[in-house]
Amino acid sequence: MTNESLTLGETLAGDDPIGLFADWLHDAEASEPNDPGAVALATVDASGLPDVRMVLLKGYDARGFVFYTNFESAKGTEILANRKAAMCFHWKTLRRQVRLRGPVEVVTQAEADAYFASRPRGSRLGAWASQQSRPLESRKVLADAVDEVDRRHPGEDVPRPPNWSGFRIVPGEIEFWKDGASRLHDRILYKGGRGGEGWERTRLYP
Repeated sequence: MTNESLTLGETLAGDDPIGLFADWLHDAEASEPNDPGAVALATVDASGLPDVRMVLLKGYDARGFVFYTNFESAKGTEILANRKAAMCFHWKTLRRQVRLRGPVEVVTQAEADAYFASRPRGSRLGAWASQQSRPLESRKVLADAVDEVDRRHPGEDVPRPPNWSGFRIVPGEIEFWKDGASRLHDRILYKGGRGGEGWERTRLYP
């Protein structure tokens, strides 16, 4: 019933989920109309209630998957209180999905500084001005805050705020999903592999 060339075969999947993810992200960069690195990030709050929102993937390698945020935001406080999280990439045009989950680490100061410096100046000003996830009286209040930061930091030298940095999810599981006819989807699960070694691969029922 299936055509192996159109499915996620074991030969195609291989033993390296990070390499397979790189291939799929490359395909998404060519096919997705906007933000192929957009990913749903799931955390839990203090009561154990799940919370999810879209963020942008800003780096990945054998160590894990990185995004940046205000650590005083909802996601920041939730992750700092419970160092576990999950991600789900969905590339609609390719009919593919990747899910991963695991413990969370804070990136190094050097990593955070380097990425912050690469951002457009307006984004760096906004990182200072926004009290992310807190009530905002009006857009004018936010605009005035940006103007105040702009006056305080003229020119291109806008330092990284102390409460702004990055998180790295270190996946203990990565699952690749590909749409199949008659809902007989392909699913390959990788488990283990902390540090990029020792991944175990299992095919799952759809």
